Amino acid sequence: MKKYFEGIDLKTFWNEDDESPKQLTEEMVEKAENKLGYKLPKSFIELMKSRNGGYPIKTCFPTNKKTSWADDHIAIETISGIGVEYGIDDEFGSCYLIEEWGYPDIGIVICGCPSAGHDTVMLDYSDCGEKGEPKVVHVDTETKNGAPEMTFLAKNFETFIKGLMSDTDFEV
Repeated sequence: MKKYFEGIDLKTFWNEDDESPKQLTEEMVEKAENKLGYKLPKSFIELMKSRNGGYPIKTCFPTNKKTSWADDHIAIETISGIGVEYGIDDEFGSCYLIEEWGYPDIGIVICGCPSAGHDTVMLDYSDCGEKGEPKVVHVDTETKNGAPEMTFLAKNFETFIKGLMSDTDFEV
């Protein structure tokens, strides 16, 4: 079995100031996959086993192009859990957010951003199909032409998590 997140201490990945969420179960994963219509990446499930959603310590991911957030990175506030309030499969989760904010229907909304909905991070299944390994993209709705703009972030969820950096690594 593949070990995910080598080099990352998942005990110190999360901000422990927020309340502790429900422990993830296989039933919660199965229910979410059925509701969303996508197979969740094993790395996403593994991270949720360490803490089922919450506030990561490192919240920035570098980009090679400007977004509405910054010239060289995007920021997240939260990573959504599974089977919990405001989780990916909650009534105010991914399906709701895609419809409410006009995000492209390409997969699953997984992160809350500081813009309160004007941008987000998604698992993008458009190249791999609903059972494949999705890439991670940033979706920005604050664009000149009004159409959502996607920026490729990482080839998979594990690479995205390993690439998160502290906001102090960027000029503000």
